[in-house]
Amino acid sequence: MAENTPTALVIGGGPAGLMAAERLGAAGLAVTIADAKPSMGRKFLMAGKSGLNLTKDEPFDDLMKAYGEAAPWLRPIIQSFDGLAVQNWARDLGQPLFTGTTGRVFPEAMKASPLLRAWLARLDEYNIVRQARWRWTGWDRDEAVFETPDGVAKMHADVTVLALGGASWARLGSDGAWADILRADGVDLAAFAPANAGIFVKWSAHMRPVFGQPLKGVRFSAGPWASRGEAVLSERGLEGGGIYSVSRGVRDGADLEIDLFPDRTLQELTARLSRPRGKASLSNHLRKTLKLDGVRMALLNELARPLPQSPEALAQCLKALPVKDATLRPMDEAISTAGGVCRSALTDDLMLSARPGVFVAGEMLDWEAPTGGYLITACLATGRWAGEAAAHWARRHVV
Repeated sequence: MAENTPTALVIGGGPAGLMAAERLGAAGLAVTIADAKPSMGRKFLMAGKSGLNLTKDEPFDDLMKAYGEAAPWLRPIIQSFDGLAVQNWARDLGQPLFTGTTGRVFPEAMKASPLLRAWLARLDEYNIVRQARWRWTGWDRDEAVFETPDGVAKMHADVTVLALGGASWARLGSDGAWADILRADGVDLAAFAPANAGIFVKWSAHMRPVFGQPLKGVRFSAGPWASRGEAVLSERGLEGGGIYSVSRGVRDGADLEIDLFPDRTLQELTARLSRPRGKASLSNHLRKTLKLDGVRMALLNELARPLPQSPEALAQCLKALPVKDATLRPMDEAISTAGGVCRSALTDDLMLSARPGVFVAGEMLDWEAPTGGYLITACLATGRWAGEAAAHWARRHVV
């Protein structure tokens, strides 16, 4: 590197941080990535254990609906690196992809490790320095301060990108400890809250035979949020994409309801339940007339006993089965978090107004989205945006 080459520091080695580092390196800056964990991309690797859902292949306007209130300010950022761009980027790293029936895009390898290895190899081509086990503790004037295995280290950089994640899965690096550092600097922050979280339900012992079984073909709803996704019944409650999509409604205080027959109208169910049942028990009548399977039958008995006897009331129950006293699992167990650095604290380039030359990306920002490729897409897009903006800022301000 030339003596006057601008220097860049990226704090956080997840998708947003790695993407920011890639763009800074491509722009010719001397880049260092620091991460508190022994290796980069630990939460990224965990996401890939169940199949790495990189993005969603759908029209851009549909994609943006997933970001709710944050969509207006995220729009130009994600438009610059949308779902198609994410796919092209992954393929350029040598990763074949496929698109599922719901539009979700995955690597054919169905895991994150091959992509991460190829990505880190690209960063090596830019001579990017990686510092592991460096925990950021704040600033000393214009130097970033770290706790390291060799003691306290300080580093000056012409530009810095913060990509430290949200406040869930602390064991993988996202503990939200950075919030106090930024708050002390006068940065406006929204309080953290769990997003894409499982639901805690206190089941009776009668539910044990169905623990671990999937709940399919239903519709979950909580307030304005609804989902046709699947969930799994566990000893702790309900987990899975279908539940994560509506967990925000539960978080906001709405009641969780399950439509056990989303493809049948209330009138159709009432008509079927009105058929003569003879000497058959109500349970057998339900199985025969509606083909109610064991998992849905267990839920109905658990959540609605004593069952209504009139066809109309029972049909209503089947269409809106209330999950009483449902609460979210703890924030550290959530897939992601809402809250973080407020848009009002940032320039359009994602630079902190309170600290010129310091940019923010990924889950540190105050936005949320459901699972299904939306989380990683926005992390990559904001990382890219912040990295390119930081490189441009350095070129203009560093002599």
